[in-house]
Amino acid sequence: MAVDRSVPGLIVKIGDYPLHHGGVGAIRSLGRLGVPMYAITEDSWTPAAVSRYLRSGFVWPTTGTERAEELVAGLLQIGRRIGRPAVLIPTDEEAAVLIAEHAEELAGPFLFPPVESGLPRRLASKQGLHELCVEHGVPSPAALFPASYEEIEKYASVAAFPLVAKNREAFERRRHPAVHGTTRIKGPRELLELAKAWGPSPGVILQEYLPRDQAEDWIVHAYFDAESTPLALFTGVKVRSWPPHAGMTANAYVVDNPELAAMAAQFIKQIGFCGIIDLDWRFDRRDGRYKLLDFNPRMGAQFRLFENEAGIDVVRAQHLDLTGRQVPEGEQLAGRRFIVENIDLPAFAAYRRSGYTTPHAPRRASGTELAWAARDDMKPFFTMLARFVRPGVRHVRQLWRDRRRAAAAAAE
Repeated sequence: MAVDRSVPGLIVKIGDYPLHHGGVGAIRSLGRLGVPMYAITEDSWTPAAVSRYLRSGFVWPTTGTERAEELVAGLLQIGRRIGRPAVLIPTDEEAAVLIAEHAEELAGPFLFPPVESGLPRRLASKQGLHELCVEHGVPSPAALFPASYEEIEKYASVAAFPLVAKNREAFERRRHPAVHGTTRIKGPRELLELAKAWGPSPGVILQEYLPRDQAEDWIVHAYFDAESTPLALFTGVKVRSWPPHAGMTANAYVVDNPELAAMAAQFIKQIGFCGIIDLDWRFDRRDGRYKLLDFNPRMGAQFRLFENEAGIDVVRAQHLDLTGRQVPEGEQLAGRRFIVENIDLPAFAAYRRSGYTTPHAPRRASGTELAWAARDDMKPFFTMLARFVRPGVRHVRQLWRDRRRAAAAAAE
């Protein structure tokens, strides 16, 4: 692979989430090709910071509540320390939005796709994405974007339950999170109880719930060039997530889906996006349609699930394209499996109790990619284990409290 080893990569993240396997995957993916890799980290002992493929880490704890000018100034300072143009690889919506909206200031020290400045923010917004889907005829779940508690009260009396609540805007989920993540709401009482804490201007989307026994979760990862042409495009099916049915991918397989690939490519062409994407779709067996749930205008945490016969993943495709190199073509490696070790065990237990299955998942994997453990780079795995215990227990406690609160509200 003719990668340009004179152009480094920089993992850009905004917010406090040190256990992010996607950043580790990107460091390994390009680092194994000899590309010098740099990363922004919360401290010197995050899994990304201890990877053997990291040239240097920049300790810069951020929260996502900083002013854009402050974040841009910090990136420019890091660029000066690197000393040569570097390819930016954002791992969250906030970073992707910041780069797009401040492209003129960042263009000197950094390389990144020339996406329209306002598009990533709109795609990362649940409301913005829904409006784009309606505009371009892309199926998506029915949704309400309430402007007041009174509107939620009226909706609760006529809504079909269960439904799903999500934070509406990317940046607001850190400043004023309405929910901890995708939250399933069983009935009107539970909805109204939650809504009391959302304030006079609820920053949420209330979305139609697609029953898990009538649906299947699919994912699309791709890299599109400046002409919105896919240079790498992959499809897969999600087997388990954590929290169950609503959270981060814990286990997934590469599965060929030409129909879904064509839908995704057409939508990207219509909106004129370029760069890396991570899309979440749900196939609704009731009407036979794929419905777009989430559009992440950046690298997905599970991107290393996908690789083609030429060894190309979306991060490698972006680096090759932005450095003027050809991106080798090839079929995706169907049957390949991805496992996130620290969350797939509890997810497996939860899915086994529910009896949920994924019909399109292969019975046997053609190969397995682990999120954390790698024979040539084990330090991130052990660092993850050391840091996982406390937040893991805290997360389980929060889930337990949420379920008790929901059960109490439903019983009233």
